[in-house]
Amino acid sequence: MANEEYLDRFKRENKAAFDAKIITLDDEEKNVIYLALNKKYRLSDPEEFVRASAYASLILDYGYAREQIDIEFAVPHRVPNIHADIVIFKDKGRKTPYIVVECKREEASQGELDQAVEQGFGYANSLKADFMWMTSGIRNDYFKVSGFGGVERIENRIADLPKEGKEEASRAKYTKGGKDGFELEIVEENELTRKFKQAHDALWAGGKRNPSEAFDELDKLIFCKIWDERTNRKPGEPYDFQVFTDDKGDDLKKRIQALYHKGRDKDPEVFKEDIRLSNSELQTVVGYLAGTDLGKTDLDSKGRAFETFMTGFFRGEFGQYFTPRNIVKFIVDALPINHESVVIDTSCGSGGFLLHALDKVRREADRHAEDGYFDLNTREGMIAHHKHWHDFAENNLYGIEISEGIARTAKMNMIIHDDGHTNVIAFDGLEPIDTMRDRTKNQGFKAGNFDFIITNPPFGAKVKLKEKRYLEDYDLGCKDVDWIDAKLKNITVKQKKVGEKDYIRRTFLDKARDQQTTEVLFIEQCHRFLKPGGYMAMVIPDSILTNSSMQYVRDWIEEHWRIVSVVSLPQFAFAANGAGVKSSVLFLRKHDEATTIAIQRAKEKAQDAIHGRKDGGKALEKLIKEKASKLKKGDATIQRIDQELVAKLDALKAQGTLTTDASRKLKGEADKAKKAYEETEAYQQWKAATSEEYNERIATLRETLNDEFLTEVKAKVTDYEIFMAIAEDIGYDATGRPTGANELDTVSYELSQFIQHIESGVAHPFA
Repeated sequence: MANEEYLDRFKRENKAAFDAKIITLDDEEKNVIYLALNKKYRLSDPEEFVRASAYASLILDYGYAREQIDIEFAVPHRVPNIHADIVIFKDKGRKTPYIVVECKREEASQGELDQAVEQGFGYANSLKADFMWMTSGIRNDYFKVSGFGGVERIENRIADLPKEGKEEASRAKYTKGGKDGFELEIVEENELTRKFKQAHDALWAGGKRNPSEAFDELDKLIFCKIWDERTNRKPGEPYDFQVFTDDKGDDLKKRIQALYHKGRDKDPEVFKEDIRLSNSELQTVVGYLAGTDLGKTDLDSKGRAFETFMTGFFRGEFGQYFTPRNIVKFIVDALPINHESVVIDTSCGSGGFLLHALDKVRREADRHAEDGYFDLNTREGMIAHHKHWHDFAENNLYGIEISEGIARTAKMNMIIHDDGHTNVIAFDGLEPIDTMRDRTKNQGFKAGNFDFIITNPPFGAKVKLKEKRYLEDYDLGCKDVDWIDAKLKNITVKQKKVGEKDYIRRTFLDKARDQQTTEVLFIEQCHRFLKPGGYMAMVIPDSILTNSSMQYVRDWIEEHWRIVSVVSLPQFAFAANGAGVKSSVLFLRKHDEATTIAIQRAKEKAQDAIHGRKDGGKALEKLIKEKASKLKKGDATIQRIDQELVAKLDALKAQGTLTTDASRKLKGEADKAKKAYEETEAYQQWKAATSEEYNERIATLRETLNDEFLTEVKAKVTDYEIFMAIAEDIGYDATGRPTGANELDTVSYELSQFIQHIESGVAHPFA
């Protein structure tokens, strides 16, 4: 954290302490001064940040007098020059130690914090104090020291410190409305990120369990925390998600399990396994999260906090490459998504696209409120505003993620963002849609059901026929046959009835490929999901757009989609996330069936016409036959051998002496002579030269015919404008650092205008 940011945060979080003249800063703002003690310490020490906040809280929140508190208090019977960070005394004369506070920096590791607990106990025992508080600002552990064995760390854990005038700590620290306790606290993004990370590290415990298992367990507890906050309570009633002073044995675990099962009963797909944590682990992690109000913490802050922690974790542990926020925002902003739209991400990962779509609809609700449709000063207006976006989240947002763990994380991500997780499923997004619907029992997953698809499918992964038989059900999963070859060989390999009963689409497809890349198959699968007129925005590798071997994919796109836009991204767009493939965002609009049929018919008519011309397909057939004839006839030497054979046979026949044996013998000798000659360098050079000459002529003619075909197709089929853009500055550099500018903002606005023109029926939006 920069010094200026650090200082601003310190002032902001301790404003009440400054106003009450409990602490202040020196003129250079480098030291914090404890006014009642006339002591000052360097604020650059991260532990001092924590200690100043704890000191102020003891006075403001717990009611202890300044005269009862000392800092850097010498601890007797310990190594010389050992001091407790804070000591609270029973008396203003500071004779009888009561509470010892051990402070650690916010970023302290789990091991450092556990060690700090032991250190705090050592100081408390030496000072004969009754209570001990270990705090890092992020983690807070409270213990009753007196009356327990020296090594007890579970049974003597308490909910909070006793306030001034109280001999014992309250049963619960956090209560509804803060009555007889404290209300849950709204925290900043960075603090929440640290809480998530340190809670995970506590579960991981340096290798005690697999990091992904630790993440899974943390997800479950966040799930419980959210359910606890949503439970109706009377003022003063304690929250269940916290350590109670009177907890014995499995009491905390039972409360957490009850919350967990309550949530699972409503949505059994979020988690399928029970919580697998010990009592001490639960105490630690619950301690990190108990005081935070996840429900009221700013939506963007808590969302970014979870995504920051989650994305870093998954990138490090599983190599998952999540779409950068700037690119997600660009895609969603460009599309006319509203609260009535049905939206799906077929490779949703952690749910970034879905969350931005939800945020767009929330902003739509805010605009409606500004325009007077919702009066947010009334209960009815608040309900209408909530219903506007929440119905969209619950009923219109869908996601598919092949990894069950990541799908579960997407659900949690959406729950943290105030819901929208209902229709996120763990499934192979390339499976038949009917299979997907039947197995998940979710009726929303059906062909032709969606208005928008926003997605970044995995690049380069191979779907193999021997592993996934559904590959043969994809047009793009079958081997393509060039239309010229199909005409020359008079083949229509794969036929399928399309639309009208009297029309059979002749699709030049051979048997299934051995394998196909996922990004190609998703183009076809997304077409199945969309309604006619629906839009797909997909991040794709540039190879689909540029490689000659991908022409069949571009041909298929041309028949089934209106190409709306291609926005080229810089090489480094995904570098910070661990991927370096040059990519673009492809925006497509699905043709209705009649349009696709018309395009296919137009192509077929053009192919038939070109192939039927004397200077077209007929000329090509003639040239191919001419090549075969010439190679079969051979060069001058081969022809001479054949001529000599014919002459000998004719002579014998004229003499009347041509017998079968004689004929066989002469032909054998001629064949032997030709074979011997065909092994010579002279013949091989002639054959190669002849083949090359004809191949060049055939290739040139094929290219001419194909160019004619493409020209005619362009004139009759694709005579429309396409929005093209090259984005070089996308808001961050190759290392992920912000650049202060973002061309995608301008591109998204211009593209959204272009799409509006398309939707209004304008043939030439740029005109």
